[in-house]
Amino acid sequence: MKYRPCNGGCTKEGTHCNGCGRTHEDVATLNGMVKALASYAKEMNYDNIEDYANSVATGIYYKLEALNKSE
Repeated sequence: MKYRPCNGGCTKEGTHCNGCGRTHEDVATLNGMVKALASYAKEMNYDNIEDYANSVATGIYYKLEALNKSE
């Protein structure tokens, strides 16, 4: 499955968003994880939020690569 980011055309009807095509469950789960990461950065009072966000994104990328190689 190919990930499709939000494009601003969000809908609540049915099982999938008409904007991005992802399931509402997928959208809600990802939103919860992003909210938790943002809350953590706020709790830590990071001044360099761009560095934090880039580090999280890079970490996800490398973890996924490692998981894919171990299959």
